[in-house]
Amino acid sequence: MSSLALYRRYRPESFAEVIGQEHVTDPLQQALRNNRVNHAYLFSGPRGCGKTTSARILARCLNCEQGPTPTPCGECQSCRDLARNGPGSIDVIEIDAASHGGVDDARELREKAFFGPAASRYKIYIIDEAHMVTSAGFNALLKVVEEPPEHLKFIFATTEPEKVIGTIRSRTHHYPFRLVPPGTLREYLGEVCGKEEIPVEDGVLPLVVRAGQGSVRDSMSVMDQLLAGAGADGVTYAMATSLLGYTEGSLLDSVVEAFATGDGAAAFEVVDRIIEGGNDPRRFVADLLERLRDLVILAAVPDAAEKGLIDAPADVIERMQAQAGTFGAAELSRAADLVNEGLTEMRGANSPRLQLELICARVLLPAAYGDERSVMARLDRIERGVNFSGGGAAPAMGYVPGPEAHGGAMPGATGGEPVPPGGGPAAARAAVRASGAPSVAPAGQGAPAAVEPPARTPAAPAAAPTEPAAPAAPPAPAPAAAQQPQSPPSAPAPGAWPTAAPAGGGRRPGGWPTATPAGAGQPTPPAAAPAPPPAATPQPTAPAAGHVPPSGGPDPRMLWPNILEAVKNRRRFTWILLSQNAQVAGFDGTTLQLGFVNAGARDNFASSGSEDVLRQALAEQFNVQWKVEAIVDPSGGSAPPSPAGPSNGGYGGGGTPGGYGNTAAQRPASPPPATSPAPTSPPPTAQATPSAAPVSQPTAPEPPPPVSPEDDIPEDDDPDLNESALSGHELIVRELGATVMEEFSNE
Repeated sequence: MSSLALYRRYRPESFAEVIGQEHVTDPLQQALRNNRVNHAYLFSGPRGCGKTTSARILARCLNCEQGPTPTPCGECQSCRDLARNGPGSIDVIEIDAASHGGVDDARELREKAFFGPAASRYKIYIIDEAHMVTSAGFNALLKVVEEPPEHLKFIFATTEPEKVIGTIRSRTHHYPFRLVPPGTLREYLGEVCGKEEIPVEDGVLPLVVRAGQGSVRDSMSVMDQLLAGAGADGVTYAMATSLLGYTEGSLLDSVVEAFATGDGAAAFEVVDRIIEGGNDPRRFVADLLERLRDLVILAAVPDAAEKGLIDAPADVIERMQAQAGTFGAAELSRAADLVNEGLTEMRGANSPRLQLELICARVLLPAAYGDERSVMARLDRIERGVNFSGGGAAPAMGYVPGPEAHGGAMPGATGGEPVPPGGGPAAARAAVRASGAPSVAPAGQGAPAAVEPPARTPAAPAAAPTEPAAPAAPPAPAPAAAQQPQSPPSAPAPGAWPTAAPAGGGRRPGGWPTATPAGAGQPTPPAAAPAPPPAATPQPTAPAAGHVPPSGGPDPRMLWPNILEAVKNRRRFTWILLSQNAQVAGFDGTTLQLGFVNAGARDNFASSGSEDVLRQALAEQFNVQWKVEAIVDPSGGSAPPSPAGPSNGGYGGGGTPGGYGNTAAQRPASPPPATSPAPTSPPPTAQATPSAAPVSQPTAPEPPPPVSPEDDIPEDDDPDLNESALSGHELIVRELGATVMEEFSNE
């Protein structure tokens, strides 16, 4: 085996063998074919990328007996002299400008240049490291470079073309060389190792390419060093990492997994192994930054390996894909930024180990910083903890405070009785379910006893029922005296869940619960329109005209809360628009008619694309293809309900059956209180039959004109303005029994 250096044994002898410089070799070959070769060339680029080699190949192409030709024959005397191991040609002169860059050397060159070639077609000067020529030397060469004899050619090669004076650059054809791509260089090194017949493990070539940094000569030198020290089993990965000083992949895997799991003990143990093993901490940080870079790319591009964005063996890529899945995007980006900053700070540090430990501490403790990156990293950890709580990766919270933990009980219709067993979140959910249920659940069996049945009149006692509700029975009309409250009902505590409100206490559809002011039990008609007379408010016992649900099909009135929830998951704007301004006005089996409180809300629904969102939600969640018709129905949530009809639990009013604004006669009534005398005859004001006045056709006077949002905002001195209701943090704590960890402001 020859002792010649590897990069010299495999130096290219033609332009076709030069790798990674097609942007230079292709134009040069075409110029040779067209016989349009210039008198002076300037080759520039990083070291080891093929500048001097290409200059020798160009000289060989020019002096070949078959030339000028882009493919030297290799048989003539000139080609043999300029071959890889040839003795060289007397007509091709290579000058090292580092030692021959003075003005005297330039004068000597100029004097010899006018003599013709001895045996070749051209006399060619290859001036290597041309940037080392002094300004006086360049000026001495200026005239001969500008107007050389026909037999004279100049080729300048330099790594710093900006140091070549402009008058010389302007008289040459400049070809910039560049670093060789990693993939191309890896394939070339694999071919060289195959020719050397020495086995090389997977993962060694990427390390060599990384050490060479795109330079062919540097990479060949590193490969030559590894091949020289290879044993019977060839070049191993452990040998390469040890010789080149790179960090072992197992150490990188350990520290990355410690960052992902927040295991400080494992991270600092890796730091100790790095220092005790004699490794360079700065090299370890550089390798760690390289690994985090690969993880960031894998998290953004799962098929990065197939696209060539990551150069690593298949088993390493599989491990990195698993590691990228354990990080959040913000957490991974923050770790890479901190490692990059730490790598910069380690330059010239007196204690590299301390700097390395501080980098690990910053990555592991995002809660110690208040910047945006740290907050996003903490959110990523919280989300991962929630997702993996079922698998035991993160412990779940075992304490859920109930109402008693906050010093209060859930207020209900009973005037503040304690929440029964199963309070807290369960009682809150039961209260919501009970608001739309057709009957009253027994106390302690799913619904709190504090919730009134919807059919209860304002004059009914506030005591909670102690027995299950009786089966549905024909409703008995209440006496006339019972239809007017004897005294204003007690207002629920601030922030209470919506319960069956007294007559006249209806609110906008889907509105948030608010504290009811004293005297709110009396219906107060709007100033723009008088309240309807009692006789005009019927109590139907059957669905009104216009509401014809399909036989066995879903009823949109009963499904309205679920419909709103499905819309909320698709578009919050549409959910807000429907929950605050709309109700189910009618349904004929194919067309869903929505009543809006004013024309502005209806037009906003039609023009914002919300109708398509609603239809898509109905199709996906309920498998129905209903048409949607939007109308103006001011009675929905804006006009007060009839005195005989209680509130519907916050899902809208308007006197429609199906649980949304229905009257007391449409639901099974609870047993009348013992103190209420049974009526002997219906009151004169309740003689109308349901068939005489359908609910879908209200007989109230014309609705008031729509109120603009500006006029709907209460003044600060409004006597009816009541802001005592709980909201935000207090409402969540008291009613849901939740623990608020942190509250973010949108200011």
